[in-house]
Amino acid sequence: MAKKKTTFICQECGYHSPKYLGRCPNCSEWSSFVEEVEVAEVKNARISLTGEKTKPMKLNEVHSIQVERTKTDMEEFNRVLGGGVVPGSLVLIGGDPGIGKSTLLLQVSTQLADKGTVLYVSGEESAQQIKLRSERLGKIDNDFYLYAETNMQSIRAEIEKLAPDFLIIDSIQTVMSPEISGVQGSVSQVREVTAELMQLAKTNDIAIFIVGHVTKEGTLAGPRMLEHMVDTVLYFEGERHHTFRILRAVKNRFGSTNEIGIFEMQSVGLVEVLNPSQVFLEERLDGATGSAIVVTMEGTRPILAEVQALVTPTVFGNAKRTTTGLDFNRVSLIMAVLEKRCGLLLQNQDAYLKSAGGVKLDEPAIDLAVAVALVSSYKEQPTNPQEAFIGEIGLTGEIRRVTRIEQRINEAVKLGFTKIYVPKNSLSGIDIPKGIEVIGLARVNDVLQQVFKG
Repeated sequence: MAKKKTTFICQECGYHSPKYLGRCPNCSEWSSFVEEVEVAEVKNARISLTGEKTKPMKLNEVHSIQVERTKTDMEEFNRVLGGGVVPGSLVLIGGDPGIGKSTLLLQVSTQLADKGTVLYVSGEESAQQIKLRSERLGKIDNDFYLYAETNMQSIRAEIEKLAPDFLIIDSIQTVMSPEISGVQGSVSQVREVTAELMQLAKTNDIAIFIVGHVTKEGTLAGPRMLEHMVDTVLYFEGERHHTFRILRAVKNRFGSTNEIGIFEMQSVGLVEVLNPSQVFLEERLDGATGSAIVVTMEGTRPILAEVQALVTPTVFGNAKRTTTGLDFNRVSLIMAVLEKRCGLLLQNQDAYLKSAGGVKLDEPAIDLAVAVALVSSYKEQPTNPQEAFIGEIGLTGEIRRVTRIEQRINEAVKLGFTKIYVPKNSLSGIDIPKGIEVIGLARVNDVLQQVFKG
């Protein structure tokens, strides 16, 4: 009989301790240890992920294979995955409650049912509830298998019986293995179930999608190693009060990271947004102050977004700074540069900044647009609606070069912009398209003097 031993595991980071500790020495969380009984591993239980005995090989002796991806009807979804669903891959999708993760996977399941057998395992809803949700999304012509179960042994038995090509697990925190002690969603349960799903994916070439809950800090619940075990990690983002949803890849072994797909939540489900730049700019007011357009890169895709700023005199001793969709520390840095290098008195001004449309902007190339929006609101002078701004701002007031400047300019041309301000050092060796004036400058003060003459 296998020997059993008791151990204490931190529910936040997975740290093991032979005795109970009030505070985790690894992640510094209080009261996070839970007692669990571990069963000693059986020797030679697994030889390799594929179930075959392996041996060291020279790299030039390894045979390369051509993986054929399965494409869905959603081009945005295919883009984020790197071109389609890879057989034998394990994909983790995380997001806030009610953001639309189950709706997205239900729509994807109906499309993948044309390509092969789909098994949709739900530990949170019954088959009848999923049927009701599918009816709200419209008529679903394709048939795929629904299975409301949380026992991993039963799920494995049905997988061996049906031999599906695609498997959906909604969600990983509700599935438990009876061989492991601990409640559903505990560190040991999530780790063991994910390892078993990874084994099933690699040995049977099943593409598996698992849904992960998100904590209040915005990270995936469960051990951090969960993200390391899977092949792809996708975050489904958006605000409750906006209809737009962004599917973002933060890890992808089969494609580019930081790729995004944009959807709009409608009564018929999630609808692709094929031209997000136009959508984000269509509600911009002409002649409004505190607004600037930036061409940001999301993965390999250039997107035009609007940065808005509102600068007002403070009524308190300390000025207030608020950001939505922008990095707070980056905005504070830009305001300090404007005050020190450009002579603007902003220390007694409240500043409120946001990225319109609910999209999060976090790359350095947005700095120049943030600075222009702040100065526009401060001086009560509107910017030209046909002008865009690209560039990173340094602490000495210089405008530093950014990547993929040619793609950004071409995207601005498509949307009808006639003038764009870019870093001077980024202009070497690029072809400037017709119909747009590209101005390369080296200092942020030079840009402000041109945009706000006088």
